[in-house]
Amino acid sequence: MHTFSLLKPSFIPKLKNSCMALLGMNRAQPIVSPEKTELIRDLMLGELGEFGEKKFPAVVRRVRYAPDVQGLWYARSDVMAILAATHGETLAREKMTSISRRFDGMLPASLTSKSSFKSRH
Repeated sequence: MHTFSLLKPSFIPKLKNSCMALLGMNRAQPIVSPEKTELIRDLMLGELGEFGEKKFPAVVRRVRYAPDVQGLWYARSDVMAILAATHGETLAREKMTSISRRFDGMLPASLTSKSSFKSRH
């Protein structure tokens, strides 16, 4: 029986990765240091402060126990809502823009490409 040479076990993952890359679904994740993740976590918790701890404990827990930088990225909208309610939207947006810049190079491009908090050049 003759086997088709393209169906070698090493070829299939390469084909899958190539197709995913063409579709914009590249599985490669940036390497993120735990120190950078903790810095972002601390910034977010610092902005929420005691008020957030008392009034929005679920959001504080979400930030505190986010498993990775992507979890923190997705928690930004909740943090923004609390900061807007506490400090007004303008100041909240400034604070979130500052925090969001810390994510640069730490997330897949598909997560950050449409962010309303991206720095505008």
